[in-house]
Amino acid sequence: MSNRNMSDIIEAYLKEVLQDTERVEIRRSEIADRFECVPSQINYVINTRFTPKQGYQVESKRGGGGYIRIMKLNIIDDADYIDNMISLVGNDISLRDAVSILTNLMKNELLSESEAAIMHSAIDKQVMSNFKSPDRVRAVILRNMLEHLKYH
Repeated sequence: MSNRNMSDIIEAYLKEVLQDTERVEIRRSEIADRFECVPSQINYVINTRFTPKQGYQVESKRGGGGYIRIMKLNIIDDADYIDNMISLVGNDISLRDAVSILTNLMKNELLSESEAAIMHSAIDKQVMSNFKSPDRVRAVILRNMLEHLKYH
């Protein structure tokens, strides 16, 4: 089985567990044993698919009694949630991370599919290829759109 498929399976399993609860606490070695993979595969999945931009917060403790805790970010109110996403944009942002933010906003019903598509078209690779610092320009545009979304 390829790494990508195994990563998809592990991600799906963790997200299924998270459907019923706001957080899950796992032991990396137990999940690795369950899926017959190396523990670093679990790290990869958590580091790439459970990020704040995707709506998750991760805490971990290493050692014998160590754990990895994955928590869904709670939406207190729409403006605060959008502010949180704006802070994740920073001064520059890759297209992949920007798309994660848009997907997360759609998943939480703060953005419609058509709004997300329009926003994506404004920050996609073709448009940004015209600029010297595409990730920086993308961040400015995305922050501005999110600020506007917050008030409408």
